[in-house]
Amino acid sequence: MRRWFDDAILAEGRLPLLCFLLGFIVGFLLIRLSVRMIRKQVRWWPGNLRAGNVHIHHMVFGVVLVLASGLGLVATYNTGVGTISALASTFGVGAALVLDEFALIYYLRDVYWEEQGRTSVDAVFVAVAVTGLLLLGFHPLWLLDVNDIRHDNSVAGRSFLGIFALVNLVLAAIVIAKGKIWTGLFGMFFLPLLVVGALRLSRPGAPWARWRYGERRRLMYRAVVRERRYRRPVIRAKIFVQDLVAGKPDVAHVRSAAEQELARTVVPAPPAHLRTRAMRATMHDGPDRTGPAAAPPPAGTPGPADAGDLTAAHPQHTGH
Repeated sequence: MRRWFDDAILAEGRLPLLCFLLGFIVGFLLIRLSVRMIRKQVRWWPGNLRAGNVHIHHMVFGVVLVLASGLGLVATYNTGVGTISALASTFGVGAALVLDEFALIYYLRDVYWEEQGRTSVDAVFVAVAVTGLLLLGFHPLWLLDVNDIRHDNSVAGRSFLGIFALVNLVLAAIVIAKGKIWTGLFGMFFLPLLVVGALRLSRPGAPWARWRYGERRRLMYRAVVRERRYRRPVIRAKIFVQDLVAGKPDVAHVRSAAEQELARTVVPAPPAHLRTRAMRATMHDGPDRTGPAAAPPPAGTPGPADAGDLTAAHPQHTGH
């Protein structure tokens, strides 16, 4: 282990990256512990922070830490590795606070304890995985190393490198907007994965579906059916394990429970204009982390019933 640390981390100048990863993991674990203690209303644990009637989300502190440590990294980039590593650790903690509430930024409403809140966990695991790949020596432009294009200092080489990086970022943004976070971030290391993700249908609850599929019911129907088809085996496996732990696994119950969960969680996203009132109501004075019920959606927001209507409108497709 010591030899690997010396050869792969210190010799390659990756100590700041390792410190970032450690700070990120520690920050995420601590904030998850904190919000769970708050939700359980443990008396001796500090509660939610408020400024008047406004709940201060911990991503606010994360943004401050990221900005402060990022500015420090820019200002001290040519100093000792110890200073840079310390700032990288702080940057990691701030990034963890921000990504722990990534779903709130993604959906522009407080979904921390809702089904969509799992997007934050996905984002955190992706960040850890991508940082791990960087620690192992992988990088987004590795395809250009095949012909040494990345090290070409000519105008044409620099131009091609810039265009390649820009295409990578645009495709990654499209894929992530379609709700495919893992595909988007891992695709940064393998461009064909980004191309496939950008061309395929969006997930029905993603911002892309809200922007592009709101008035295109056939596309939304296809997205819902496809999402249910791919999630069905995963949900069935989860319920089977839960039943097995409880001591009474039953195939019929697994199938029926899985369909109920799919009908509840895989629903069409409402059109973009219907989110405005919900966003204003929940982002500033929304529910606390102590667990009260979320505010009802605005009138006309599609839910499970609307997903059923979509299926009924196209009875020739079952998705099984």
